[in-house]
Amino acid sequence: QVQLVESGGGLVQAGGSLRLSCSASGRPLSTSAMGWFRQCPGKDREFVAAISRSGGNTHYADSVKGRFTISRDGAKNTVYLQMNILKPEDTAVYHCAAAHQGLKVLAAPTAVKSYDYWGQGTQVTVSS
Repeated sequence: QVQLVESGGGLVQAGGSLRLSCSASGRPLSTSAMGWFRQCPGKDREFVAAISRSGGNTHYADSVKGRFTISRDGAKNTVYLQMNILKPEDTAVYHCAAAHQGLKVLAAPTAVKSYDYWGQGTQVTVSS
């Protein structure tokens, strides 16, 4: 059973940066595409970014494209989300997730249903 734990959230001013980390136990993250999703109270979980098993392909929501970067470090069994030029609308609980293992090597899925395991989330708050 894989367990994911996010960290790195916090309070920043608009225009600032944060780097979220997602550490895994149970299996190497290299076996799964990984994604980041965010959720605000009363709203559905929203796709943010995803990275393929190999790290060779990424996918970003239009709202964060050019500002956020997803990456993975196999040696540390960790996936990251570098968030730059943060905006108040980025405020949410950010969750990392591990996708189905049967996906193609280059798959970086955007749908919640493509993911099997989820972290507890880390709060990101961006003040104006």
